[in-house]
Amino acid sequence: MNANSHPATGPNSTPFASIGDQIRQWAVEQGDHPALICEDTTYSYADLDAMTDQCACALQRDGIAPEDVIAICANASPWYAAVFLGALRAGVAVAPLAPSSHPDSLAAMIANSGARVLFLDASVREALQGAATPPDVRSVRLDAQHDAADVTAIDAWLAPRGRVPRHVDIQSEWAFNIIYSSGTTGSPKGIVQSHAMRFAYAARTVERGYGPQAVTLISTPLYSNTTLVSFFPTLQLGGTVVLMPKFETKRYLELAQQHRATHTMLVPVQYQRLMAEPDFDRYDLSSFVSKSCTSAPFAARVKADVVRRWPGSLTEFYGMTEGGASCELSANDHPDKLHTVGRVMPGHEMRLIDAAGNELPPGSIGEIVGRSPTMMTGYYRQPDKTAQAEWHDRGGQRFIRTGDIGRFDEDGFLVLMDRKKDMIISGGFNVYPSDLEQVLLQHPDIAEAAVVGIASERWGETPVAFVTLRDGAAVEGATLASWANARLGKMQRLAEVVIADALPRSAIGKILKRELRESFKPSRAY
Repeated sequence: MNANSHPATGPNSTPFASIGDQIRQWAVEQGDHPALICEDTTYSYADLDAMTDQCACALQRDGIAPEDVIAICANASPWYAAVFLGALRAGVAVAPLAPSSHPDSLAAMIANSGARVLFLDASVREALQGAATPPDVRSVRLDAQHDAADVTAIDAWLAPRGRVPRHVDIQSEWAFNIIYSSGTTGSPKGIVQSHAMRFAYAARTVERGYGPQAVTLISTPLYSNTTLVSFFPTLQLGGTVVLMPKFETKRYLELAQQHRATHTMLVPVQYQRLMAEPDFDRYDLSSFVSKSCTSAPFAARVKADVVRRWPGSLTEFYGMTEGGASCELSANDHPDKLHTVGRVMPGHEMRLIDAAGNELPPGSIGEIVGRSPTMMTGYYRQPDKTAQAEWHDRGGQRFIRTGDIGRFDEDGFLVLMDRKKDMIISGGFNVYPSDLEQVLLQHPDIAEAAVVGIASERWGETPVAFVTLRDGAAVEGATLASWANARLGKMQRLAEVVIADALPRSAIGKILKRELRESFKPSRAY
């Protein structure tokens, strides 16, 4: 067996149950238990079950059949959750779309998904004006209380409360959702995840304390897999979701204290902002059992601060929405490994390959590929891109390519180097932006750092850094460049440091390096 891998196993042995049946069972067993709390309104499991039925009945009334698709593009709300769950109960797959996407990109995703109905809110409706959306897609406003000329309001669309939809025997291999990639590496691709994958993931969360006693504070968008890996297991296992439509540090801390939150999933920039909140230590967060993080690089110094000041365990997960293998780092248990993303999870297998697709021996640096029970079916209606995302070993086993470069240390912990596309080749040498970013973050005046490669006549590419400064800091970019270059190797040296007010990010906190490259205006030839 390759020293960089763990053997893959089959899905959890617990008999499969659809999420619609699980919600129904909790409504029977604990109908009064809070399922969803949003904006000071509490929805019990009986309430959520009834709302789910209203949505499922309406979809069936409109001729939306099992294995059809609907799309949701809106800010988080209770009816967003109910529509999602109602579609799943009816056997309909859901394509949750990012409202921040470009209108043309949204229109393309709606068309690719084949969605029969689009659920949206005011901001998305305005953004889509003039975009070439498919003409046969019906629109329903989640935030409207009256009918508009070209859109149906949610209260007019819903089936009457108390109606029960026709039972659908959900097959585990059916599509649960189609999640579109962020588009940070090109045009978005629809990632198909099955009911079996969602069920297996929820079963795995029991070991982290999910169950009827869990109170999960959600502050990331409901279209993101980062959110859904906490949102769905909480409801599948009978817990309570506290839904926060817009993240603000003080409001987050208030809600956590008020509702005695036990679980949360945050992206690194949210942890960074919370730990920088001057009043952080005044809040009672002693109820926390488990905190999780994923989606973007998580600075070791921020992890250490969370472990020191925030009760409960901190677990970082590394993986892809597409599935493949994942790594898990228990930050509390491994304070000397905070620069890593942890070990490959049990039942997952991860290997490293070179540019030609050859498997590399232990100790090498290469592209990470992985396989597990929780792998996407493929990119929706894009078989060519699905094939490009796959790698097969000599035995024909299917792995998913991550596009990330990394290496395993002597203890089997994965050290991420960079995205393959972000690696800089300068003078024939591989330069990993993450190495340079880690050096920059050691400077006391730098809050955030991102390094990209820009064209150079002399070197082919050369690194340029974009940084934001800590409050009250006053330093020049040239001074920072000199400071960093004194600590970097000859081929790593920065051509320039640009001080920015903020770094461009996706809605779930990923730095958009493509935007940085496109915005850069060199002060001289490099």
